[in-house]
Amino acid sequence: MPYIIGNAAGTVWNYLNENGETTATKIAKETKLDTKLIQRAIGWLSAEGKLTFSQKGRSEVISLKLDV
Repeated sequence: MPYIIGNAAGTVWNYLNENGETTATKIAKETKLDTKLIQRAIGWLSAEGKLTFSQKGRSEVISLKLDV
């Protein structure tokens, strides 16, 4: 299972890198990955400190953390 989640985390990272900030729902729709797997991948990337989260209206958006 960690291998599957790790691959999904790579897919999520690549999607955000190419498309910028977006919602978890849109990532799932565009990548065709299962919603639960997307959430696990987001958790993985978040634990590694690679994501930022913000509110835009009623939606939570996810983006890659910029290295400063």
